[in-house]
Amino acid sequence: MKDNNSKQVLLSVLGVAILVVAVVGVSFAAFSYTDTGTQVNTITTGSITMSYTEDTNGINLTDALPMSDTEGKALTGEDNVFDFTVTASVTGNATINYAIIAAPEDSNNSNTFITDSTVKVYLTDTDDTATGNTSDSPAVLNTLPASNTVSATTGAPNTADDYVLANGTYSGASNSDSYRLRMWIDGSATAPTTSETYKLRVRVYGQADAQ
Repeated sequence: MKDNNSKQVLLSVLGVAILVVAVVGVSFAAFSYTDTGTQVNTITTGSITMSYTEDTNGINLTDALPMSDTEGKALTGEDNVFDFTVTASVTGNATINYAIIAAPEDSNNSNTFITDSTVKVYLTDTDDTATGNTSDSPAVLNTLPASNTVSATTGAPNTADDYVLANGTYSGASNSDSYRLRMWIDGSATAPTTSETYKLRVRVYGQADAQ
């Protein structure tokens, strides 16, 4: 009886030992495996920032009245213009696709006169002296391309509720552009009969082009 028990114990010990060796062998095979790729992957990137000196990044219209494009393009001062600078730093051979986005804020959901369809915006590149510091003509806000038309390439919000003021590309080590945004109520719109406030925020988005 003792011989049988001894044999069973010995067989059990041998079985465990064989199992341990097998597990160690499989583990070593799994973790010592290496593979050498045939393609070198190079990641290039950059950054894009917006700076401004005003308290808020945009313009507020409060109890504003309609005006002509001539009057609107001549606006100056707080709550009439918003000055900002877009700076891009690019690493390597990357190209940054960027978009300047106008994002309306629902400051007063009861607005009936000051809306996206009655607000005019006018963005000028103040560095572009060759064209007299002007870019595109004034435009009614909701006639501009929606943010979702450039979201895939620039990282802008994938929404139809925000609008593209400008977009383009940056390349090279350092890039900087200064802008001025003006906003007013379109001269053809009906004048508000109640107190209304409309807020527009400016945001800049950018991402590196696929290599």
